[in-house]
Amino acid sequence: MAEAQDARTIALSLPETTEKIAWSMPTFRVAGKMYATMPEDETSIAVRCPKEERGELVLAEPEKFWVAGHEASSAWVRVRLAAVDDLAELRDILTDSWRQAAPGRLLDAHPELAAPGGG
Repeated sequence: MAEAQDARTIALSLPETTEKIAWSMPTFRVAGKMYATMPEDETSIAVRCPKEERGELVLAEPEKFWVAGHEASSAWVRVRLAAVDDLAELRDILTDSWRQAAPGRLLDAHPELAAPGGG
């Protein structure tokens, strides 16, 4: 089970990540682009997720993933922290979201954060 502080620690460990309060909640950004938010109850996080992939995530693990109504038209998915298996999974989720927001120069500079399988 993951907690809000775990998400914050992992997010801030990713290259050039900053934390900024927006909409009364912590948001995490790379090079100014938001890749994660933590709603004020801090029981979940929202991360970037291509729309074509998030439907599969929600169907496969509805206890872990869902789409908030106001995010239905955007490429974000919510993650229930209590349902995350371990910190390695949380790191994978946040790193994947970071990759989607990070500029190419950071992806090139940090090949260790490249997507599994090179994609």
